[in-house]
Amino acid sequence: METEKKELNQVLFKPFFNTEYLREEDLYLYDTPVPDYRFNIIGTGLIGQEHIQVTMLEGHGTIHGIFDSSRHSLEYTEEMFHRNYPKQPLKVYESLTEACNDPEADALFICTPNYSHMEVVREAVKSGKPIFLEKPMVTKLEDAVELRNIAKDYPAVFQVGLQYRYKAIYTEARREALEHRSLGQIRNISIVENRLPFLDKVDQWNKFSEYSGGTLVEKCCHYFDLFNLFAQSTPKTVYAVGGQDVNFKKFERNGKKSDILDNAYVTVVYENGIRCSFHLCMFCPMFYEELTICGEQGRIRAYENENFLPGAPEHTHFEMHCADHRPSIISSPCYPVTIQQSGHMGGTYFEHKIFIDNLDGRKTDSATVEDGFWSVVVGIAAEQSVKTGQVVEIDKLLAGTL
Repeated sequence: METEKKELNQVLFKPFFNTEYLREEDLYLYDTPVPDYRFNIIGTGLIGQEHIQVTMLEGHGTIHGIFDSSRHSLEYTEEMFHRNYPKQPLKVYESLTEACNDPEADALFICTPNYSHMEVVREAVKSGKPIFLEKPMVTKLEDAVELRNIAKDYPAVFQVGLQYRYKAIYTEARREALEHRSLGQIRNISIVENRLPFLDKVDQWNKFSEYSGGTLVEKCCHYFDLFNLFAQSTPKTVYAVGGQDVNFKKFERNGKKSDILDNAYVTVVYENGIRCSFHLCMFCPMFYEELTICGEQGRIRAYENENFLPGAPEHTHFEMHCADHRPSIISSPCYPVTIQQSGHMGGTYFEHKIFIDNLDGRKTDSATVEDGFWSVVVGIAAEQSVKTGQVVEIDKLLAGTL
């Protein structure tokens, strides 16, 4: 119990107290824990830096080394790391092979651009080390099939970074809808995302479907993972409409024009009959997500809101309306400030804790390669439907690939 209390103090409260004036032997509540695992970060862009910061916050692991083919990103991240963690040594690798096969590293985090995932994975799996692969796990159907086959016989942990399932509002919804069965049989699921345009990336790879997989793969695999989770079934058909109506219409790089969707409507029908609807708009001056689940005995509505206005309303909201078999609920699910601010409203922190649990051999609900596969399949089908104007039947899409 005392060990758990110390860990709680280190994570939640240490950022608010100055301990720099104390000698190492005078630290107890806020001493530096001895990490159980050493991680190598492959890809040091925005998400790679988030994983570095969350690893150091969570404390059961530490960052052993970093690698990136972009020298600028690598040098920036090295400087950032030494500035924030001056007592922590850090290896900087000259090649992907070195980063993957260093015997002193216990696990690999792959955080490179989407289009490079498969190339990095092919090298990483030679090490036999536990792997954490950022979403979307791949951008092409043939790569999704290849990676799925690799994972079937892989001897170590292989986790995919679909961390939205660990956000507070979705954690509450999963508990009520799937564990407590508070809604009875689920029939309909709806998700809305309104947000700003895609942020800048190295070489602006996220502005081109060729490199990102398309908006409905790159960004929306998170939401399709949630559909798959709540439906507890495999997708049967996907129909989508969308366009590039506002964002990056005049953007070019190396003579190539941006071609990513900035809005879409996607309908997914599952084998068990559950119907899902997704609405995306990426030219809104806010970050807003909303989930609605309708069951035979109730309804859940939950949202997460960041709208940059003074006196803004609550950041999260959860409501469950039940009939006569359970109490209804209205709440504001959240995590402690330190955790929520560490990235993706706390979801990254909890997927790290679950990765540690996986390494320790405990049973978890982490996103597997199988989960990553189906989230990408729905995204690929949706992108295809937008292009063709046709309903995509998943069995036909996958025919001959499995």
